[in-house]
This record gives sequence, C-alpha cells and structure tokens, in this order.
Amino acid sequence: MFRKMLARIKNYSPQRLIFFYYLIAVSAATLLLLIPVFYRVDYDTIEFIDVLFIASSALSVTGLSTMDIAETFTVPGYAVIMFIMNLGGVGIMAMGTMVWLILGQKIGLRERMQIMVDTNQYKISGGVKLIIDIIVLIFIIELLGAIYYFIVFLTGSGDFNYALMHSVFLSISATTNGGLDLFSTSLTGYDTAYHIQLPVMIQIVLGSIGYPVLIEVRNYLSRRRKHFRFSLFTKITTSTYGALFVVGAVMIFISEWQDYFKEYGITGAMMNSMFLSVTSRSGGLTTVPIEQLSEATQMFMSALMFIGASPSSAGGGIRTTTFAILLLFLISFSRGHSKIHAFKRNIARADIERAFAVISLAVFLVFAGVTSIVFIENGRFEVVHILFEVTSAFGTAGTSTGITEDLSALSKLIIIAFMFIGRIGFVSFIFFIGGRQKKHSHQFPEERIMVG
Repeated sequence: MFRKMLARIKNYSPQRLIFFYYLIAVSAATLLLLIPVFYRVDYDTIEFIDVLFIASSALSVTGLSTMDIAETFTVPGYAVIMFIMNLGGVGIMAMGTMVWLILGQKIGLRERMQIMVDTNQYKISGGVKLIIDIIVLIFIIELLGAIYYFIVFLTGSGDFNYALMHSVFLSISATTNGGLDLFSTSLTGYDTAYHIQLPVMIQIVLGSIGYPVLIEVRNYLSRRRKHFRFSLFTKITTSTYGALFVVGAVMIFISEWQDYFKEYGITGAMMNSMFLSVTSRSGGLTTVPIEQLSEATQMFMSALMFIGASPSSAGGGIRTTTFAILLLFLISFSRGHSKIHAFKRNIARADIERAFAVISLAVFLVFAGVTSIVFIENGRFEVVHILFEVTSAFGTAGTSTGITEDLSALSKLIIIAFMFIGRIGFVSFIFFIGGRQKKHSHQFPEERIMVG
C-alpha cells in the first residue's frame, strides 16, 4: 500500500510535488514547535491551531501571528523559528539541494525540474548554480544586517545577549520577509529611529525584488559593464517594483499627512510612508500601528499586498510581473495593438494568458476568503479589517490590524490556507489544481462572441 502510494506521488507533476513538499514541511515544523521545551509559558495553554498558525506563518515567511513570539517562546524556540523562516525564504528545493550537495548526491533531471518550479524559472539549466547563489547572497545580507543591528542594539541597551538575539532575529526576519519579531509590537517603538528603518527597508527590498535580479546586479557590478545586458525580467521587475514603491509611499503620505502622521513632521511622515509602502510588498514588519491608520490607507495597502513581491523571491501575491503584464495589456488594447511589448521585446502570449489566469483566480479566491470569514465571524470585525488580513496572508505580507489573535479556529485555517498558497506561488497552485499540462492533438473551429 505504502509503495503504491509512493510510486503514485513520484509520478506527480513538479508543481504537485512542490505542493506536497511544502505540506510536509508545514507538518514537520508544526510537530517541532509542539515540543514543550520551546515555550516559556504554560504549555497546556497553547492551542494546536496557534502552533500550526505560527509554523505556517514562519514557513510561508508571512509574519501574521496569534501569539506574542517574545513572551511565548524560549531562546531555542527563537532559533527554530529563525530556521523555519530561512527555510521558507530560500525555498524547500533550495534547502534540499544544498543538503543533496553536502551529502554528495547527484542532482537528477526530476530534481532540477522541481528546482525550476520552486524558483519560478523557465529553464532547467543553471538551476543548481542559481540555488547556491541565492543561499550565499541571503547569508551575506543576513550577516551584514545582523552585525549592524548588533552594534546599534548593544550601544542602546548595553546587554550583549539581548543585542545578539534581537539583531540576528530581526536581520533574518527582514531579509526573508518573515515579518515575525521579538519586540512584541513589531517596530512601532522605532517609528522615529531612521537608522533602523532604512536598513530594514533595504533588507525587505532585497528579499522581495527577486533573487535573479540580485544575481544579475552582482554580475553587472563584477564584470565589464558595457558588455552586460540585463534580462527583460529584471527590467520589468525593477521598474514595476520601483513604481509601486513610489506610488505607495505617495498615496500613504497623502492619506495620513493630516491624520496619523500629523505629529511626525515632514521627515517622519515621509520615512514611515516609505516603510509602509515597502513592507506592503511582503515585509510584515511595521513602524506604526496599522489599526490606527485610516480605512483609505488600509484599503490601499491591501491592494499593494494583493500585488505582492516579485517572482522567485521571498514574497507572495500575484507578483509584480503579473501586474505589469496586466497594465501593458490594457495600454496595448486601448491603442488597438494585437501584441504587448516592453523594453523593445514582445511579451510571450503564454505569459499573458498565465498572468490573466493568476489574476482571475486570485480575485475569486480573495473574494471567497473574505466572504467566508465575514460569514464565520458574523459581524465581529469590520470588513476592511478582514480584507486586510486575507490580502496580508495571500501576499505573505504579515501586517495586521490586530484581529489575527481573535479570529475563530475556522477563520485561522482559512488564513493559513492563503499563507500556504502565497508561498508556493499562484502558478504552482493553479497547476496543482489542474494536474499535468496536456496538449490537444486537435483543434475546434474558432468563433467570435460579444464581450464587454
């Protein structure tokens, strides 16, 4: 029976295998966090759903939490959560590949195909090298961040152990876009500490802009620049990411300038607006209490979280390239063009179809998720707060209006499902539902229908 099941699983498509790998990882992380030694509070007061929620949040590098991490877990518990965030940040296949390489195992074609799916690549070649480059880059970014935060926290507190633990945890959380923290109130105590805000923003950007982008920039800086050409992916990703950052910061600034940011002054308002715009990509950390912001700001941040980060990054959502393709299509369609292009390159029809499939299903699922939680909670929370929570989970952003802990068990399961989908990627989720891709050997006659 077990052998038949194993043989059947091996015949699954790479997308379905990735789904099961993450499912196994969530289960393992949950079982690990069930060990009493990781808790500083009475273990009997810990609900299983909350342990599952934290494990899912850490592995999906979301940052939503139903309990106070600092007050609930011990130092070994912190270490486990940091490991899980790193596992989720670089991806299951990346960690698996490193283990295989360390053990001297051969990376076969099937494993390379799974790496390709997990990292959102279109070609098998170069997958292992990409994985190694990603892990090295993330380690360097986390190390540099931890050193800087350690100096800052040690200077401020004079406590070596406090500075060490908080600096390492913050650096890992920011780089992997994990969003969890040991400050109990995220970074709201650092709303005017720009020397903390700026490096955290940089780490969130580096973790969410797309690992291939970082590798291309590294290659550009290390080679003769006049012979280097950035890929279309990097050009679209960086331009879209940058545009969303600017628009997000400006809109949040305008929305809160005469409201929550009234006492901050121009510099404080600008810095916190930029931080909120960046963290809406998938960061999870926040310098201001989200529940105290206006509904307009919360709605706009929900839209940013729905778009999410870039492909092949630590973030979720529909991804920046999907949003870019939608905008380019609308511009081309309004001008009567049959093809869409960017940076003197035509966009492949398959990518356009994939983008619209992702957007359509994402809108449907988010609507269904919000409606379900509204029905389950029966008026306990405002709809805008529920929408914020669902898009935060879907975009693996991790910011919250403060309702996470008070959600019912069934609502928490829905949020967990959205975090899970956000981490494995929406394309992989669509292919998981549909199974293996099949090419039809015949075609039907084409006929036009009225649209719009």
